[in-house]
Amino acid sequence: MNDRTPLSASSLAPLLTPEGRALLEEVRDTDPARELAVATRLRREHPAELVSAALGQARLRQRAVAKFGAQDAGRMFFTPNGVEQSTRASVAAYRARRLKESGVTSVADLCCGIGGDAIALARAGIRVLAVDRDPLTAAAARANADELGLAGLIEVREADVTEVDPAGYDAVFVDPARRGGRGRVFDPEAYSPPLSWAVEAARRAPRAAALKVAPGIPHEAVPADAEAEWISDGGEVKEAVLWFGAGRTAAAGTEDATPAAPTTPATPAIRATLLPGPHTLLSRGLPDPEVRPPGRYLYEPDGAVIRAHLVAEVAEQLDGGLIDPTIAYVTADEHRPTPYATAYEITDRLPFNVKKLKALLRERRIGTLTVKKRGSAVEPEELRRKALPRPHGPESVTVFLTRVAGAPTMLLGHPVR
Repeated sequence: MNDRTPLSASSLAPLLTPEGRALLEEVRDTDPARELAVATRLRREHPAELVSAALGQARLRQRAVAKFGAQDAGRMFFTPNGVEQSTRASVAAYRARRLKESGVTSVADLCCGIGGDAIALARAGIRVLAVDRDPLTAAAARANADELGLAGLIEVREADVTEVDPAGYDAVFVDPARRGGRGRVFDPEAYSPPLSWAVEAARRAPRAAALKVAPGIPHEAVPADAEAEWISDGGEVKEAVLWFGAGRTAAAGTEDATPAAPTTPATPAIRATLLPGPHTLLSRGLPDPEVRPPGRYLYEPDGAVIRAHLVAEVAEQLDGGLIDPTIAYVTADEHRPTPYATAYEITDRLPFNVKKLKALLRERRIGTLTVKKRGSAVEPEELRRKALPRPHGPESVTVFLTRVAGAPTMLLGHPVR
């Protein structure tokens, strides 16, 4: 029994009945190791198909807690793809705030999936048309709107988004499918629908538009009239968004947005946003930072900052430079707190040498070794196994495998608390 059991719109309907809801409540905390025994027992009193659907939905709800929180995930209805591809609730809420602050009151949510973004928009007080062509996905979105008390603000429509007229809605949000039969899709024109279609739909929106794209989108693929925003949550890059119209400049209540470089319709704006916070860093068009020897502190920029090509903006804030022209590590002589990078105090700089590292770890009674790498072909787990085959004591250290002025180097240090 697993959450890959085939589902259909007709298999979801029985779960919405009193019997189905009671069964969902009964199996909600079932240990996966006990599913077979639980299924055997329940099938004596309930149809086998309903038992399978309930257990599969329980597994999906457990997986969805990481994105939606226990309270919502325990009530919502999911598909396997919906759990994997839906927006994390914190990111969806942030985007909804941006649209709200740009004056948006209604949104056509095209490719709505199981309704994660529609829920965030409705909770921000925005009227939503949620469209998806997959019958099961649309049924799940409709059930979620009902379950969370948002049906008055969310209309779910099963249709091909390319055939839907969003007239009557002052904004458009498009989340194209980025997975195909062979897995993740990297070419924006291979999205479904293609990015070019989504961009044209965004440009026709009366007030604002937002397009969710993969964080690995090439900067050269960003339209000149868009703002590209890379978003991380808890230090993990989640997505990129292309903003159009009034949404292009909305600040979404950011705590510390820095002044941006002037942009024109021919130059896309760039920003990185870190959640929670939010903390937003805007592009100022700075040149690459200077390269300098490692100082007392090493800063590891947030992934959204790196994806947005804003390492230079962080380096200027820190009065720092790069340890290598091709490596996104910033070094400085003084510690300056910043939400955009994690600071480490460097204690040692060594040429790459496993034997020397092993001896140093033994001498300093290291028991916990954290290995990070950037610009090195060495696998962290391999180095950890060779350098610290067994703990030597209670101390801990972080080792950075990187390059300094082109030379393979190990930098040892500790996070600044």
